[in-house]
Amino acid sequence: MVSIKEVAKLAGVSIATVSRYINNPDQVKDATREKVQTAITQTGYAPNTLARNFRRGKSGIIFVVLPSVGDPFFEGVMHGIMQVAEELHYTIFIRETQFNTLTADDYSNMIFSKQADGIILLASVCPFTAPLERPGGNKQQPIIISCESVTPELSHFPSVRIDNIAASKEATEYLISLGHSNIGFIYGSHVSTLTLDRERGFRRAMKEAKMPVADGWVVEGGLNLDGARKATRKLLNHPQRPTAIFCANDEMAMGTLHEIKSAKLRVPEDISVLGFDDIRYAEILDPPLTTVAQPAEEIGERTMHRLCKAIEGRDIGDEVEIVPHKLVVRRSTSPLKKSK
Repeated sequence: MVSIKEVAKLAGVSIATVSRYINNPDQVKDATREKVQTAITQTGYAPNTLARNFRRGKSGIIFVVLPSVGDPFFEGVMHGIMQVAEELHYTIFIRETQFNTLTADDYSNMIFSKQADGIILLASVCPFTAPLERPGGNKQQPIIISCESVTPELSHFPSVRIDNIAASKEATEYLISLGHSNIGFIYGSHVSTLTLDRERGFRRAMKEAKMPVADGWVVEGGLNLDGARKATRKLLNHPQRPTAIFCANDEMAMGTLHEIKSAKLRVPEDISVLGFDDIRYAEILDPPLTTVAQPAEEIGERTMHRLCKAIEGRDIGDEVEIVPHKLVVRRSTSPLKKSK
């Protein structure tokens, strides 16, 4: 085993300088950093990360809690998180809740026993049954909300996400610009502020355009394929069938496309379909899906950087960090076909 003493000798610096380079490279001059890194490369020295973290009172572990690892949108976010984690020498542990809550013991074990230095929540609902406060009023471990708006009990935590209201409003205005006034909206769940915000954006755009939203045009899709198919059938059987359907995520839009085709209707000639998220499948659907793109990887990167600052004891506040969205127009939407 190569020791830190051998690295210091080869680099011509003190052991303290090598240690500083390993733990806080920004505090070491460029020329010295180069000497130390060259010595580490030549000797094959590998710092004992576990021992170093123990001395620093850190585990080097970040827990990422998400409802389902199968959600295609979270793949991009996780890639961003993992990239930064690797650069900063953190290990990521993933906890899938399957939309269930974690117990008080789960939370205590993860955070207060120092199993993890921090938590990232990729969920629109609170996964904890216990209050998110440390007993005795001591300083709470860092928790960052990533991707979406969350339920009220998590509103005081910092977060990184897009402006869902603005994004949904812009998407609805695009459909209106194509001549559509009968627009259906499939939301996820009314317990989630994420889908509530997207519905608010839809309704705001319709109101500003002085277009009514008929009873039965806004239906729940559960953020999944089966729910969206059921919701789409309701819209197709409505006495005043929508000429466009806006889905609060792309997975539901996939279910909507399938159901429309099953009813022997065409997209977009008979009904335009618009999604949300721009998951990797969106551009290869038939037809390719018009959708609101979230910068998933950037959200993951910013979330992880922000969490690391909090772990280091730096004040990151509790405000929302908004990242830009983008409307991606593909072939699932078209101008309203005028009746002859």
